[in-house]
Amino acid sequence: MYLEQGPAAHGWVEDQVWTASRVATLIGRKFHITYSVSGATRLMHRLGFSPQVPARRVAERDEQAVTAWREAT
Repeated sequence: MYLEQGPAAHGWVEDQVWTASRVATLIGRKFHITYSVSGATRLMHRLGFSPQVPARRVAERDEQAVTAWREAT
């Protein structure tokens, strides 16, 4: 199964997270059909997977600087 191979095997090397958008894109690439993001989500649930939403944070994030900024503002 394509999902069990992981996202990196299909070109998403920045993280190892299956999002519904990636699954919809993968379905289009492999089977030449269009799948909606919500349809991909339902399909993933039927197959026993749960789509993940990656955290949108910079890898170099300085938590102490963020905390100090929040307290100052």
